[in-house]
This record gives sequence, C-alpha cells and structure tokens, in this order.
Amino acid sequence: MDSRGDSSRFGQYPTKPSRNMSSSSSAAFFSANQSPFFSPRSPKIQQELSESTRSDAQCDSFDPLSSSSGFQEPELAFLTAPNQCQSLEAADRIASSSVISCTPSRYGRGHESSSYTQTSSVSVSYNRLRCCDVFIGLYGQKPSLLRFADWLRAELEFQGMSCFMSDRGRCRSSRKQRIVERAMDGASFGVIILTRKAFKNPYTIEELRFFANKKNLVPVFFDLSPGDCLVRDIVEKRGDLWEKHGGELWVLYGGIEKEWKEAVHGLSRVDDWKLEAHEGNWRDCVFRAVTLLAMRLGRRSIVERLTKWRDKAEKEEFPYPRNENFVGRKKELSELEFVLFGDVAGDSERDYFELKARPTRRKKNVTLGWNKSGSAEERRKKGKEKVVWKESEKEIEMQSTELPSRSQVKVGRNTRRKRSMKIVYGKGVACISGESGIGKTELLLEFAYRHHQRYKMVLWIGGESRYIRQNYLNLYQYLEVDIGIENSSDKTRMKSFEEQEDAAVSKIRKELMRNIPFLVVIDNLESEKDWWDSKLVMDLLPRFGGGTHILISTRLSQVMNMEPLKLSYLSGAEAMSLMQGNVKDYPVSEMDALRTIEDKLGRLTLGLAVVGAILSELPINPSRLLDTINRMPLREMVSSGRDGNLLRKNAFLLQLFEVCFSIFDHADGPRSLATRMVVASGWLAPAPVPASLLALAAHKLPEKHRGPKRLWRRLRRAITCGFTSSKSKRSGAEAASMLLRFNIARTSSIKLGFIQIHELVKLYARNRVLVNDNAPAMVQAVISRGSTVETAEQIWAVCFLLFGFSNESPTIQLKITELLILVKQVILPLAIRTFISFSRCTAAVELLRVCTNALEAADQTLVTPVEKWLDKSLCWRPVQTSAQLNPILWEELALARATVLETRAKLMLRGGQFGLADDLIRKAIFIRTSISGEDHPGTVSARETLSKLTRLLSNVHQIHNTSP
Repeated sequence: MDSRGDSSRFGQYPTKPSRNMSSSSSAAFFSANQSPFFSPRSPKIQQELSESTRSDAQCDSFDPLSSSSGFQEPELAFLTAPNQCQSLEAADRIASSSVISCTPSRYGRGHESSSYTQTSSVSVSYNRLRCCDVFIGLYGQKPSLLRFADWLRAELEFQGMSCFMSDRGRCRSSRKQRIVERAMDGASFGVIILTRKAFKNPYTIEELRFFANKKNLVPVFFDLSPGDCLVRDIVEKRGDLWEKHGGELWVLYGGIEKEWKEAVHGLSRVDDWKLEAHEGNWRDCVFRAVTLLAMRLGRRSIVERLTKWRDKAEKEEFPYPRNENFVGRKKELSELEFVLFGDVAGDSERDYFELKARPTRRKKNVTLGWNKSGSAEERRKKGKEKVVWKESEKEIEMQSTELPSRSQVKVGRNTRRKRSMKIVYGKGVACISGESGIGKTELLLEFAYRHHQRYKMVLWIGGESRYIRQNYLNLYQYLEVDIGIENSSDKTRMKSFEEQEDAAVSKIRKELMRNIPFLVVIDNLESEKDWWDSKLVMDLLPRFGGGTHILISTRLSQVMNMEPLKLSYLSGAEAMSLMQGNVKDYPVSEMDALRTIEDKLGRLTLGLAVVGAILSELPINPSRLLDTINRMPLREMVSSGRDGNLLRKNAFLLQLFEVCFSIFDHADGPRSLATRMVVASGWLAPAPVPASLLALAAHKLPEKHRGPKRLWRRLRRAITCGFTSSKSKRSGAEAASMLLRFNIARTSSIKLGFIQIHELVKLYARNRVLVNDNAPAMVQAVISRGSTVETAEQIWAVCFLLFGFSNESPTIQLKITELLILVKQVILPLAIRTFISFSRCTAAVELLRVCTNALEAADQTLVTPVEKWLDKSLCWRPVQTSAQLNPILWEELALARATVLETRAKLMLRGGQFGLADDLIRKAIFIRTSISGEDHPGTVSARETLSKLTRLLSNVHQIHNTSP
C-alpha cells in the first residue's frame, strides 16, 4: 500500500503548475490510502487536491504491512522551517514516493499536521531548495526496521530538527536519485541505519563513503554491533552472523572492492557515533541519537527539555513495580506480541503459537479491494470476494461487503443475529478478557515491562467507566499538550461544552496518531461507553494501525466487535510454583493439600498468590492451612446483584480473605489497622490511595461486635503460631506493608506511600456490611486529608456516595457542618480544576448541580418546623425552625449555596448557555443581598458577573440582528 521512499521537511517555495506524473504503483497506493486505518487528511491540503493528481499518492511514514515498487510521481511542495540553512545548488523538481513530513514540530515550528496527505503537483526552483538537518538512509522492508526508522525520524522532527528519509534502493528513476543526492549534500548530518543486508546495497555503501568524507556520518547499527562489522569476518563468512549473509558482497555492490572495504573500515573510525539498536534498547538508542544530534547542531534547549521529560517519564511510566514472582503466560505474551506487531522477535520466537484457521467455505482467495466494479456473481465464479477495512464501534476487522456470512442468517424465530468477530493481527490493538482475579493486570504489566523499550512510553489508563475519560485526559502531562479551556478570541460565537470537550480529547488523540510509538494500556475496561455521556470509548483511541499500540483488559466477552484473547488458568505446574512460595519441597500429602486448595479456589491467580504469601510468611503447612480455611466462618453477603453472585461463586476465596484478616488481628491485636484499612477501602475509587489517608479512615470506623470470640481465638491461634504479635499498635505504613506482603494490595511506583487494594478484595469489603456503617469514615478522611491533585479520584468517589448523579439517589448523608467544609474545601476546587484544566465541562457542571441540590436539601432541614418540645424549652420566645436556633449555620449554608450558584453561572458563560447563567447569577445575588447587603464584596462581585452576562447577551443579539 504505502511506498517506502524518502521523506523530508524543507522550506516552502513559490510553486507553479506542472505536468501530471503518475504510475500504476501510485494508483494502487491511492486506494490503500482511503482505508479508515490511515490517519485523516489535513483539510487544508485536501482542498488543494486536483483531479490531475488523484492517481499520485504520498505518505509521510512507512507502513510495515505494505509495500510498493518504488517512488511515485507527484511533485511536492516543501514546508517552511524558519531556521533552515542555505539553499542547495541546482535542484529541479522535487518528487518522492512519500509525502514530505508534515508532522508539526512542538518547539519552534508550526506546521500543518497530517500523517497521510496528498498535495498538488508543484515545481521547486533549483536555487531555492534548502538543506535539512538530518538525512536518514536505510535499506530493507523488515517491519521492525521500518518502525524504528519511523520513530527516529518522527522524534527528530518532534524536537524541531528537519529530516529527509530515503531508501534509495527503491528510487526507480535517475531524476529521483539526483534529488536524494542533493538532499544528502545539503544535510548537516547523515544517519545511516545499518543491517546485515545493507552491506550488499550499493546505495548504502555510497552513503557511508559520502558522509564519512564529510565527517558527519552517524551510523546506527540495527541488530548489529560495531564489532561485527569487520571486513575479514564479512568476506570470509566468519561467525554465525555472517555465515549466511557474508561473502563477496562487493560483487552485489557492483563497484570497486577497495571502495567497499574503505566504507566498511570507515565505520570503525567513527568513535563518537557508535549507536546500537537492538530489541531491548530502541528507546535509549533513539533518545541518544536525538541528544547527540541536538548537541552537534548547537540546540542545547532540546537536550535540556528531553532530559527533563525522560526523568519524569521514567519515574511515572509504570503504575506498579514489576512482579518478581510472575510465572507462566509465555504463550499469551507471545500472542500479544504477534497481535500488536504482526511478528514475534527475540526469545519469544521459541514460544510462538499456532494460529487457528477458520474454514473459508467456498473461498479460495481473499483480496483487498475498494472498487465497486464487478458483480457478486463474477466473484463467486472466480472464488474471490472483495472485502474492505472498516473501523467503527461495530467493526474493525476485515468483513465481507457482498455475501452475508452464515453466522448472520436467522435459523429460528428467536435466534439472534450473530456479529462476526476476529482477532486483528498486526494492527496495533489487542484485548485480554477474563474473570476478576485471574491475572489480567499482571499479564499486561509484564508485557509492558518486557517491551517498554519498543515504545517511547507506556501510558497506563484505568478503564472504569466513571473515571476513564479523566484518566485519558491525564495523559496531557506526558504528551506535553495543553487541554485546558481556551479563551476564545472569536466574540461572535462561543464553543459549546461538547465542542470544548471534543477539542481536548482530539489534542490527546492527535499526539497519539504521530509515528512516535506509545503503548496505551487500558486496564479493566468496564464498558464500551463512557458513563458520563454514553460516548464510545473507541472515540478516545487513535486510529488502529499506526505507531501507537492499544492493549485492553476487560471482563467483557467482547470489545468493539473484537474477539478478545481469552485468558485461561495457569497450568498445574505453574499454579503449584506460585503457591509453594519459598518452600519448594513438600511431602506428597502436603502436595495433595495444595492441589485441593487450587481446585477449591477455582485456580484464580489472586487466590494462589495469597496462599503462597501465607505459606512464605508463616510456619504453617498446606494441610493445616486447608483445614483452617474450611473452618473459617463466612459472613453473609449484603449485595444480591452481579457483584453478590461473583462473590458467592468464590466462597472459598472469601474464606481465605477472612483467614488473612484473622492473621492481621493476631499480629496487631483486636481491630487490627490492616483489617480496618481493607474494610475502609471498599468505597474507594479504583486508583492508588495514600496509606496515611486509608489509615485515617480506618481509625474513624465505628466499633463493631466481633462475633463468636472463642472460635476466632481458636482459629487465630491455630494459624498464627510463630507469627509475632505486636504489643503496640501499628502505624499506617506498617499496616500497608503487611497488606503488600500478603498480596492483598500492591504498591504504586509513581506516588510514594500510595497503595491500591485489589478490586476483588474491595468488593468483598464493600459487601460485608451496610454502606451507611463504614462509608462515612472514608468520606470524613477524604474531607480532612483529600487533595484535588493527588487524590482527585477518591474525591470523585466521595461525590458519587454523597450526591445523586444521573437519577441516582444519595447513598449516605453528612452533617451540615461537614457538608459545608466539603463544599468549600473540596467540591468547588475540584469542579473548577476539572473544568479549567481538563475541559471536562459536563462533569464539572453536573457536580455543581448535584451539590446545589444537596445544599438546598440541607437548607430545607433547617427551615422545617422543629418539634413542639423546643417551644416549651424557651421561656419567652417561641422557636419555629432550626434556622432560628442556629442562625449562623443557616447563613453559612445560604452563602455557600450562593457561591456554588455563582460558580455555576460563570462556567455556563464559558459554554454559551446565557439563559441558565442569568437565572443562576440572579439567585446568587438575591441570597447575598438578603444576608450580606448591597455593598458586600461578594454581592458586588456577583453583580459584576451579571453585568458581564448582560453585555454578552446584547452583543449576541446585535450580531444575530445584523447578520443576513
């Protein structure tokens, strides 16, 4: 589909029409370029497309899955770069097989952004052609090579250095060869990517000699090392590396043997530029190349900026530390690699799996096509069927355009229409499906650690439906984009909330659609739709097939009509290895007990890990542990929905959790802090939380009866003999450490002192007691210690409990004094930050709306007539309401409501909702005037807001009246 030629970024020059240059290969690529898997064209460039050039096509990046016969014919306009060097001599017309790179430089260059674009035919004067900073030469079509080259070029351009990339072996005309030669001559540095097969390419040898003579050669040894590139070893086929690819390569070179040897010998003399790129250091190699080139070009600001970004990214890349006890999953890891990259490299080739072939039924071949010519009958006769690539919420796989599959034919009246599903290989998206606790997150984490060098950064997103959009927008700090609300200079029209939210999402999405590879991991995707506005999660993701890869874990049976990779249980040997812990030698009877535990746990990886932790931490054997778990009483579940069914299905696992709680109680005394931290975590958001905040919530839990004390004592004594009991109460850090040791929680590698308790454990903790018993403790802790920056997710979780979102009724009630503190110190800052910094207009406005409802409900309780005995208790003045008993509290409540109303009005102004803003601000003014008076600063500020609103309304009416 895509051709692999040269790409560059030069200055823009006066253009004039020229003749149309077309070829059969360019026409073929144009069809491929219409695929929805390609990035959309820039509207500006698309308007310039003329009918005379519709058969000519270019692309700015290599596509590992496509190939072409060579350069295409269209002539391209170069883009302006302010700091380009002097012009090259004698350049005629510029033509290449791929579009001149239009990727915008973030720093110092403001180009149009387009990953795959088309341009009209133009000519460029010889005298006006300017040089580029870096020339990149390569040879070969290996997907990993092309992916690395794309990344290197895109990263250089992203940092503000202009590039020209070319595989000269694919240039089919002398004119194009001259163009590349002139680009080489004008380049400040020449980066030549060397592979084993590159030494037989005459153009690579010429490039090595050319840049070596100019003293600006930068060789990148791809899957090679400098020590491998010795003339004698190559010629004499010495070593495993050259046994197949060595020999008299100068014969294929077609030149003089002496020149070939000089070029290879010259690599050993490049002391400062020995860059090696192998499977485990792509990222380091790319960053080192960018740093060295920036230093040689005198651009120290690039080096400082890149160093600062790398320090931040390396500290915050992975949400959790790597699991040192990870076992098994070799087949799944290899399959994920194949699904994402389209091939398996390195050690994973030994674990390569066999793909399951589906019966084709009367199909001999499948061809890709985009023409509508030809009939279905002719295709049936030829045994071929046209298919198209589709990308939507329903279809992202190859699907027939003519014949319905048999799975779509209704057999009976009540038979549902089945949607065809396939695993899409090599398109950069993979999905893992499995039940809770089976190890999906651990698998994704292990894959990310193994392959992180093949990406610029791993971007981890929590997939819970209420938080996924915010988690997605949090990526702005790593992608270095501003997604905040913009002050529009256009006074005639204000963007709606939906437009502002879409603009913020598109900025993130745009960065992910560059050729710079990122790995976006969406962990625990709850739904295909966002909870707030029911928009598809797929709208957040970049186009599939680009540099960025998407990795999803979910409990759903299917996602976006993809067939997920079903995550099965560990093998018997792997499960035994995980449970045995540090003790590897057990007698036969104890091994039988371990197998019984494995069966009763349903072979869930979480349960196996907890058993292994218990056996490693305590002097207890498997048979005794099994007996203890069987005797452990199980609490009655409060929930009766899907969550309750999930817990009842794993009753033995819940008994295992109770054993852990009993161990904690023995170590820390009755009501251990670790157990109470688990109980308090039941109402937390699915995100890491400070251990100190969790400990504070645990201390606020109400006292509860302990149940049958004799049984508890007996069980604790049975399982914790030898486990030292602490005489003093443990701190929050010590209790958190105990939860980590028993695999109940995992620590955060991004935020120091933060932990995250497993969701299945939190679900059990949430269903052990009624929500009104323990949830207020978590709310009070968040009110006193919560931060809108570090614990924003936990504050949102509190808001979901307190306020009724989306026709939901509030779960718990707070005292009026606590509600006032929450509104002033937590709710208002959170809403403003959500609106201004993240452009989440709908969520912020909805939060303030439900907050207003809560304040109005609290006000109603104050103005409700009090009990009659209160009248008798006051001798000379009868009291009718609670507001009269506590007028100061009532005034604070009213003023808080006025503040929320005024804030809502200001936010409504930013979305152009003038009518609602006018109603809200007038209510706020009425409340402030009644309580504080006309001259109070709060009242004056509210009236100024009303005046501003009035002026905006008059301007809008005036514009509408004058418009034709």
